[in-house]
Amino acid sequence: MGANPNVLGTLDAEGGAAFKRADARRAPKILYVSPHFAPAWQYGGLVEAVYQFARHVTRAGAEVSVLTTDADGPGASLESNRLEAYQHGNLSVRYCRRLMRNSVSIEMVRCLLPHIRWADAVHLHAAYSFPTIPTMLAARIAGKPLLWTPHGGLQRWEGSRRVVSKAIWDTVCAAAAPRRMILHATSREEAAESAKRFPRAPIEVIPNGVAIPATLTRSARGGLLRLGFIGRLDPKKGIENLLAACKQLGDGHEVEFSLVIAGSGEPAYVEKLSAMIRSLGLGSRVTMAGDLRGAAKTHFFESIDVAVVPSYTENFAIVVAEALAHGAAVIASQGTPWSDVERVGCGLWVDNSSASLAEAIARIGAMPLGEMGAKGRDWMIREFSWERCASRMLDCYQRLITAGHRLSIAAAMN
Repeated sequence: MGANPNVLGTLDAEGGAAFKRADARRAPKILYVSPHFAPAWQYGGLVEAVYQFARHVTRAGAEVSVLTTDADGPGASLESNRLEAYQHGNLSVRYCRRLMRNSVSIEMVRCLLPHIRWADAVHLHAAYSFPTIPTMLAARIAGKPLLWTPHGGLQRWEGSRRVVSKAIWDTVCAAAAPRRMILHATSREEAAESAKRFPRAPIEVIPNGVAIPATLTRSARGGLLRLGFIGRLDPKKGIENLLAACKQLGDGHEVEFSLVIAGSGEPAYVEKLSAMIRSLGLGSRVTMAGDLRGAAKTHFFESIDVAVVPSYTENFAIVVAEALAHGAAVIASQGTPWSDVERVGCGLWVDNSSASLAEAIARIGAMPLGEMGAKGRDWMIREFSWERCASRMLDCYQRLITAGHRLSIAAAMN
């Protein structure tokens, strides 16, 4: 790959200031390319992160154009009357017709070069989706710098599928990538795994932000320890281990608890979870709540004492941040990058085996959950507001563009 591993190192404070002085007359133009965009919420955290970064980066001073598809799940397309709400101010969106699978769109391919030529820099989202390689090639042809956010796609776990085909895909991406490409990771752990796939690419670590409610209306804890899981229902999330832990709690621990599982996934897998709940005799303790959005999602967070996130692997795990922002304590698995919950004093970070989860639930039930939730919320306000994260992202764009200007000048002089 032609990426320069020292691009970020060449950008000193004087160079950044020079960029800001030179470009003070206009906002930097950033093209977002993503297989999915709001309001295709069923695609999970990717859509939420792309949308929030886009809208907050525009507020921070950039002009953002989004190129995406109209996909809204298998075989479904977004309704046109729902789309205008996601375009405002300096944020515009082009929804291209999806032809097959999750993101195959010939219209998007036709639009790539004109949109990329308009932009000062390109921000590519997702790893193993149809737009990835065409976007890299188009940025290379147009000579535009690219920031690539794989949203955890480059991470692996023991249940990872299509490992060989992904390795081939990585090789093609390395060949197609433009010279000026930075990998964006949302945690140190994701950065380390991304470096294994693309060792020559510079990496910038900027976390996802979290929406922090101005006020909370938390319901008081009663006799039950109220546990909650929310997110995409997928084998990677370790939900079976959580259910097995609940069975152990019911059999051998003196813990009165309830568990709400919120989210959607492949119908066959959702039915598998429902069957497991019945077979373990957990029907009176565990509720499947389906997909929750808006006020229903807020109510979920304010009605639980502890959010449990037992994933095998996560690049960020936004639900941890969301739970903390709403004043709930958390139990996060060691497959997530949230070891600091123990340092801050707002949760536990444990192995995601059923025995470890059961022990953690029993232990956290005796801890001062209200105090822990308050500490977690304060932490989110200090370090994870969308305004703070978008400001860091805008700074990354500016440094990437400045590096491109310097390389262009150097090439012209030679």
